[in-house]
Amino acid sequence: MRKIAVAMAKGGVGKTTTAVNLAHGLSLAGHRVLIVDCDTQGQTAKFLGVAPPFGLYEFITGTDARGNPVAKKETLFPARENLWLLAGGINLVELKNWLGEQPREIRQAVLAKTLVPRDGALDYLIFDCAPGWDVLSVNILMAATEVLCPVALQGPALEGLKTFFGYLMSAQRMNQELQLKYVLPTLFDRRTRHSSEIYDVLRRLFSKQICEPIHYNVRLTEAPSSGQSIFEYSRHAAGAMDYHQLVRRIRNDA
Repeated sequence: MRKIAVAMAKGGVGKTTTAVNLAHGLSLAGHRVLIVDCDTQGQTAKFLGVAPPFGLYEFITGTDARGNPVAKKETLFPARENLWLLAGGINLVELKNWLGEQPREIRQAVLAKTLVPRDGALDYLIFDCAPGWDVLSVNILMAATEVLCPVALQGPALEGLKTFFGYLMSAQRMNQELQLKYVLPTLFDRRTRHSSEIYDVLRRLFSKQICEPIHYNVRLTEAPSSGQSIFEYSRHAAGAMDYHQLVRRIRNDA
């Protein structure tokens, strides 16, 4: 089973768009996928058009917000064929508090020790990470072995990447299996010189990790409002073609 964290220090770079479309694309290819929403905004469920009753908070703590017991199997929501969701949302604020109360020697690895599917149950674990650095972020990077880093080709993109590298290096000191496997340029607009300039810098710096870019595409921005992945909303759109390339790249690296 491959464990991929879609992570970046900066918001607005397409992390959830990437996590959802990658996860659904892999499931459409016949792989069994669990996507874990690690953000208090709970956008992954909205992007998929579902409303799970439970999620990551209940999975880890074993109870709901009122203290009633919740079985782990109840928290794994079937979002699509071959695709399950561990939802995020506002309860993750309480989860971070709960993690902070655990003994120091175990708090950073709670997720890694808890999220252990039986052999053959899953092919991919995809973590949709929140920006920033806190006890939950550390847990995710302790549980993952690969990082896919979306970088928006606009604004001060490289500053966000520099900040994220600081987080990543801290995590790698604790999890030596963790590696930056993919750098994914997003919001690529051929009409602007700035996009091309940032893309060229990324290709020079990350010749092995660089992926084909995700172009700015209106259909990609519309799909979440309909609760659909790009493959459902407009499978012939440029955005669908771009994410199909990403799915193929990751499958070929297995």
